[in-house]
Formats: sequence, structure tokens, C-alpha cells
Amino acid sequence: MKIKNVAMIGMGAIGTVYGSFLYKRYGSDFAVIAGEKRNIKLKSEGITLNNNTFYPLVLSPDKKDIKYDLIIFCVKNYQLDKAIDDVRNFVGENTIILTILNGITARDRILSAYPDNKVLYGLSTHMNAVRTPEGVFSTEYGEIQFGYGDNTVIAPEVQAVQELLNEARIKNKVFPDMIRAMWKKFMLNVGVNQVTAITKASYEKVASVKTNLILYKEAMMEVLKVAQASGVDLREKDVEELMASITSRLSAKEKTSMLQDVEAKRKTEVDYFSGLVVEMGEKLSIPTPVNHVLYCLIKSIEELY
Repeated sequence: MKIKNVAMIGMGAIGTVYGSFLYKRYGSDFAVIAGEKRNIKLKSEGITLNNNTFYPLVLSPDKKDIKYDLIIFCVKNYQLDKAIDDVRNFVGENTIILTILNGITARDRILSAYPDNKVLYGLSTHMNAVRTPEGVFSTEYGEIQFGYGDNTVIAPEVQAVQELLNEARIKNKVFPDMIRAMWKKFMLNVGVNQVTAITKASYEKVASVKTNLILYKEAMMEVLKVAQASGVDLREKDVEELMASITSRLSAKEKTSMLQDVEAKRKTEVDYFSGLVVEMGEKLSIPTPVNHVLYCLIKSIEELY
């Protein structure tokens, strides 16, 4: 199996970084799907990463004469329903779909819309990218982790995606248990992203302020309890590993994506972070008071923009 063309929807920070790599390698066999005003803007202004602007093929959702071997979703969770509709004309019977969204629900939402396609879990980690009016600036390009829930045997379509990413020089890894990997990243997001969005703290400030660390850990512990009750193989040592990872970044000036959203007065993904933890906790009869407070505070911040 060989992937001959690839399309992407969602040209925020993550989409811009990985889109630049795909454009460099695949040229006109790489396309960006964008509707309405966004389509016009991308065609006229291009996409800028680290002051370098590139002009990929930009397609409107109503175009009907081309199918793509691989479609990559890089939108925010609250944009996903529209994105699912926008790619419909480009999905063929053999199209592979890769989702690189925060949270733990995106893959299932896409699969419900395209049940006959190969839909892979995916996430991006260790990326440092900031979205500004002048474009995206990135010093760390991170890694895509992806695959099916169980990858003890690598499926042909997973191998094909890995070959494509390797050819584009995008660092990637296929984990044997992607469900666990997704939940561990989710646990990190629920902790650090939300605390930074409220406190306006960069990574170093989260790590150096004791009360920030308390909030970070307690929010993650609630995710751990919900995960374990849902049959996910997360453990307390995972929480400790994530705590160590943040305290090791004492000099890091980087800001989380949710803090960047708050500073730019953009909608956040809080409904898919603490909102989901609280919802699942209620169904499982697991108290989630810390995430309930984080949710209320971030929703209040959004209302006060």
C-alpha cells in the first residue's frame, strides 16, 4: 500500500507545522481543504511558518473531482463537526483518515461519520508552536503518535502512513496501545493546559509555583480515576511521570495552546477537557470537583472576553 496524495484540514499551529513538511515533500500532491473566507485568505496570503510563506493547493469543500488517499484532521474539537462535512467530497472508499486533535473523542466522532473508512487515532506531542497574526513560529516540531487502538501487529494502512510521514521527515511513532497514549496525553492537557489558561503561567511558572503544581496533579488524578473506571490502563506512576516532565521544564518560556487561546480571546477546548471529565465522572459516580471548578473558571474567562 502506497499513499500517493494527502489532504489536510485545519491550518492552525499544528496544521501549519506539519503542512509545511508535507508541502515540501509532496508539492501539488498535498492539498489544504478550507471553506469560505479561509479559502480565499489562504490562496491570497499563503501559509507562513517561521517567516517562510508557502502556497499549497487550497480546495473548497464543494470540489467533487478528486479523492485523497490520506486526510489529516488538525482542527480544534469544536470545529470537528463542520470539518467532517467539509472533507466529504474528498473521501473515497479507500481513504485513510488520521486525526491529530486534543482530547479522546475525535476519532470516534469521525468514525461514526465514515464507518467504512480506516480511521486512526493520533496526537501531537512535544511541539512548541505559537500562532500569531504574522504566522506560526515554532522551535520544536514535535512528534506524531498514531495508529489503531491495538498496534501489536502493524496494519498495512498504519505502515503506509508511517512511510509517508518518514518521507516528509515528520518524526512519528506507533504505540502498541494508542488508547493508553491518547488518555495519557489527555491527562496532561487536563492538568497543565487548564491551569495555565487560568493562571496565565508559562511552563516555567507552572513548575515553580507550588499551588499550580497542586492543581495540576489533582486535576490529573481525577482523570486517572475516570480512566481506570473506563477500563483504560493508566496508573498513578503515569501521573508522577507527567509531574516530573513539567517540573523539568523550569526554564521553559513556552505557553500551552489553551493559554494562547485565552490570550488571543479565542474559544478554548475546555468542553473537551474538564467538561468531558466532569460528564464522564457523573456517569461513573466519580467525584471530579477540581475539574468542575476549572471548567467553570475557564467558561467564565471566555464569557468575559
